[in-house]
Amino acid sequence: MTGADWWGRVVSGFTAAAPPVVPLWELLAVFAVAVTLSIPAVTWRYFGLFTTVVHELGHAFGNLMTGRLVTGITVKMDHSGSTTSYGRGIIGLIWSGFWGYPAPAVTGAALVWAGFAGYGPAAMSIGVLILIATLLFVRNGAGLLIVLASAAAAGTLVMFVPPPFTGHVVIALGLALLVGSVRDWLNVVTVHFRRRELLETSDAYLLFRRTMIPSPIWLLLFGAVIGWCWLTAYGSFGHLLERVSG
Repeated sequence: MTGADWWGRVVSGFTAAAPPVVPLWELLAVFAVAVTLSIPAVTWRYFGLFTTVVHELGHAFGNLMTGRLVTGITVKMDHSGSTTSYGRGIIGLIWSGFWGYPAPAVTGAALVWAGFAGYGPAAMSIGVLILIATLLFVRNGAGLLIVLASAAAAGTLVMFVPPPFTGHVVIALGLALLVGSVRDWLNVVTVHFRRRELLETSDAYLLFRRTMIPSPIWLLLFGAVIGWCWLTAYGSFGHLLERVSG
């Protein structure tokens, strides 16, 4: 297939698709895949890198929403990263600093909704374009490799997964990000209570430094947004579980 064929698949993803039929057994299997990607250390070592990319993109979009200029993104193999920006005022720094940990959950909930609503191909196409654009802002070699691999994987899915099945893939990816967001949140909570030597790597601590609002408050707010995202995602598939329990 040529580059024109690939681009045609990306563009065609923005056309409406029929919502996928997802039986309960498939939903449970997809959730098992999501847990497998986000819980065992051997798989989290790799999928966690993608979650970190989404985390940093959360900071980047927060900056853009407040008129700040994003100047660079770094992502490291140890799942750490940073996003640098330029602009005036403290409000933009606070807003952008907040959206790192919730970003995987927000993205995951959006993907689950898109998958069940028939917008799976559109979500995948948007994801590919965002990852390609992110390459322009990456400022370290490991980050470039990670984002390039993520973009290549998403591009491969766009090219070779038939549109009727794309929704299923998007739902699986969304659930994996939701599970991963919980793992990341628990990790940062652990930093504050058990691994305080790493405190300066925590967004909650950085927000405390900028606002003097205690870090536990920021941790609770992160958790609240993540929980809201889980409830939103549940609204997309909860009827399948309720049908069985009823």
